[in-house]
Amino acid sequence: MTIGVLGGTGAQGRGLAIRWARAGLKVVIGSRSADRAEQAAKEIVEIAGGDVTGQDNAGCAASADIVLAAVPWEGHAELLESLRSQLAGKIVVDCVNPLGFDKKGPFALPVPEGSAAQQAEQLLPESRVTAAFHHVSAVALADLSVDHVDLDVLVLGDDREATDVVRALAGVIPGVRGVYGGRLRNAHQVEALTANLIAINRRYKAHAGLRITDI
Repeated sequence: MTIGVLGGTGAQGRGLAIRWARAGLKVVIGSRSADRAEQAAKEIVEIAGGDVTGQDNAGCAASADIVLAAVPWEGHAELLESLRSQLAGKIVVDCVNPLGFDKKGPFALPVPEGSAAQQAEQLLPESRVTAAFHHVSAVALADLSVDHVDLDVLVLGDDREATDVVRALAGVIPGVRGVYGGRLRNAHQVEALTANLIAINRRYKAHAGLRITDI
């Protein structure tokens, strides 16, 4: 199974790619620039080992079996729409958080479709869209001296088989558990909760995540 990471040169995508490469999964880094993607892939191999390559976004989407969208919210719709044919029939994992920042701190932005994940679902009608990995600390992911990443990953989607695959993908990261979090229509509050976690982490100088109790 090959995992494509759109936005793999950014902190969140890079961190997840490092952990998946360390776990033995084949990873393809995607970027607008193939050269940047190839450089990021080389750096990840130096850190984590494994089979990691870099391509432009279209090449990444075409060559992967599962594709993570870890791109800035501002370019989310345009990028996914441009990759509709390459992503057809594939599991797409959206971890984008539509957030704004001002003097008072982070806050959730309104999304006409309801959430970034629902926007992805509308733009990619032939893909199996899920939402996950919104609350994972990029710092903890990238630091392999952290051998136990203490958190649960909420996985949302309307395709139960696809959410099971993504839950398993979360579970290859030591300490992480994938937890089914409901239908894709419930992704808004999961994305928005990231603003609260950022505020917590700033206040307590931490890399806090979530744990779901009693399951």
